[in-house]
Amino acid sequence: MRVLNKTGIIKNSLYFKHGEGLRHPESPERLKAIYEMLENPDMSWKFTEIEARYAEKEELEAVHSASYIDLIAQTKGEHRTILDSDTIATAETYDAARLAAGGVIAAIDSVVSKETNNAFALVRPPGHHATANDAAGFCIFNNIAIGAKHAMARWGMKRILIVDWDVHHGNGTQGSFYKEDSVLYFSTHQSPEYPWSGSLNESGEGRGLGYTINVPMKVGADDALYVRVFEDILVPVARSYRPELILISAGFDPYLGDPIGGMKMSVEGFACLARIVLDLADEFCDGRVVAVLEGGYNIQGLTRSVRAVLMEFLGENRISGQMLEDLSRKADLRRDSVIEKVRAIQQEYWPVLAVQK
Repeated sequence: MRVLNKTGIIKNSLYFKHGEGLRHPESPERLKAIYEMLENPDMSWKFTEIEARYAEKEELEAVHSASYIDLIAQTKGEHRTILDSDTIATAETYDAARLAAGGVIAAIDSVVSKETNNAFALVRPPGHHATANDAAGFCIFNNIAIGAKHAMARWGMKRILIVDWDVHHGNGTQGSFYKEDSVLYFSTHQSPEYPWSGSLNESGEGRGLGYTINVPMKVGADDALYVRVFEDILVPVARSYRPELILISAGFDPYLGDPIGGMKMSVEGFACLARIVLDLADEFCDGRVVAVLEGGYNIQGLTRSVRAVLMEFLGENRISGQMLEDLSRKADLRRDSVIEKVRAIQQEYWPVLAVQK
């Protein structure tokens, strides 16, 4: 009989308050649908709820400037504040954003302290586009970067892997660690697409050279190609890096039918990506994985995909190695030669990627 993992979840109704009443793709309804799914009788007993807390200002300052944090704080109580062309703060955004960042911190603490085996922070507003000084792309505070900084400060982590499978490049996360080797940032994203960053040549600077790996993919990438990219690039690099903690920027906008993305990922495809990451975590860091919700705007697809990933986290539905191998073989490498392009650039830093002749 398979022993299930103790999987933690972060959820809080305050997250609904950000953007409440606005017509916006990143709406409270996204999270409400996920929470409703989790509250079904067949699901509610399976997960351990982790209590979210507010991130302290000094925790936010590990990633963001004091002046930017003050700017967001000043939006508290204001009906509507336009932060950039597609990012808006409402009266309770500041509190919700602090709780989102603090929720990720709480999830990391729970996993590292072994209160749970792994966790999914189902929070909003999302974070991976937020930079030190700016809100962008629906994001206020960079939740996953703040969490990674906390893992270093509190738990002494020296090797953290961030896997970002959102359809958009996480420019804010990349920028937070671009000159550091304490975080390996790996991103698959649609290109060309907002925020117009994440090129193959963006691979880090100084001590961080080689610790940013971007995989810009053409419109229409499907489950098979994503799995092949993960197996051919992420897995060997992660085995060389030997992470102590893995964080996932879990965006579900690569889903086929998402109104913003142009990819062709299925519910099962996201489960496959989760299984690859979970297997790496089992191999190197005692299973320590924390996923953080980012994008995903087809609400039905988002909800079903989150459920599939959670089932992998729990260990109840386990994608087999044979299934991954069979899917990887189906990848049409002719329509996107990105794997070889990544190898050509990154093999200088990761010899394991060198093509054997």
